[in-house]
This record gives sequence, C-alpha cells and structure tokens, in this order.
Amino acid sequence: MFAAKGLSPQDMAVLSGAHTIGQSRCFLFRDRIYNDININASFSALRQQTCPLSGGDSNLAPIDVQSPITFDNSFYVNLVNKQGLFHSDQELFNGGSLDSLVAQYSKDQAAFFSAFAKSMVRLGAINTLTGKNGEIRLNCRTIN
Repeated sequence: MFAAKGLSPQDMAVLSGAHTIGQSRCFLFRDRIYNDININASFSALRQQTCPLSGGDSNLAPIDVQSPITFDNSFYVNLVNKQGLFHSDQELFNGGSLDSLVAQYSKDQAAFFSAFAKSMVRLGAINTLTGKNGEIRLNCRTIN
C-alpha cells in the first residue's frame, strides 16, 4: 500500500515511528503477546497483565513501553529489544532489509527526526484535496 502511494520501505519504517506515542486496545495486540516467538519474554508477560488471553478487549496498553507520551526514538529501541507491541511493527526489525535502518534510528534520534519530517511531507502530498474537493473533518473517523 505504501508503494502504491509512491512511498518507499524506508518511508514506511520511519512513519511507523509515530507509534512512539499512543495506546492500543488489547484485541489489536493479543495475538502477538501470546503467540509470537520474536518477542521479549518479560515484555510479553508485562502486556499479558493488561491483556488476558480472553476478554478485556478494550483494555489499553502504551504502544511504546519506555516513553508512551513523548515523541522520540524509543519505538526503535523497543523493536531492537523485541518489544514492539504490534506484530507488523516488529517485522521492521526481524532479520529483514530494514534492520539496519531501525538500528540506526534506535541510536540516532536526530536522524529519525530528520527522516520523519521528510517522510511526513511526502505523505502529506499524497492525493491532497483542496477547496471544495476536500474537507476538514470534525471527527477523523466520519465524514462531516
């Protein structure tokens, strides 16, 4: 989907860094903390305290265990330590072509910030609607 919009795998990896802020509902990460093998055992146990094997679907957990309300490079540190909350995020650092980029961002916050700004500009330029062709939504999930 990223490639279809003209974005590179590197753009995908850097834009995923936005997951350094926010929380997720249990049902979105339950499968990872109970079934994935590329996960830190103590991190999995910590998340299992909040997210039982069944029930508690709306229970919340921070996406970034280190600094859940700070925009920083901790998301990448988490991935290197196998503490990505989402399976799709952990795939960015799982023996593939993006491992070196994730490792770089985990060590160099300034490099992440610079790349994130550039990728956000590219993302913002995709299919931008202006004037009567677009709208500013009062609620992002619904059309005004």
